[in-house]
Amino acid sequence: MRSAMQMSYKLARRLVIGFLGLTVLLVGVAMIVLPGPAFIVIPVGLGILGIEFTWARRWLKTLKNRTEGVVEGLLGSSRRRDPGAQ
Repeated sequence: MRSAMQMSYKLARRLVIGFLGLTVLLVGVAMIVLPGPAFIVIPVGLGILGIEFTWARRWLKTLKNRTEGVVEGLLGSSRRRDPGAQ
């Protein structure tokens, strides 16, 4: 009996997290063409999904690495142009 309850809890939790995370992620994707902060909402949706799903954690890590690369590229190129920057 206890095992069935634990499985039901795990399934219910997975479904709720999946539904909530997917909803937030889809809203973020819609914000790419609609007004809104898509660059904030999409990682939040992936973070919620990452609680339960490994694929979402991988996507979030990839997104983070790409974002860091872009920021480093922008900061690096602006530092090269500005001789007064340290």
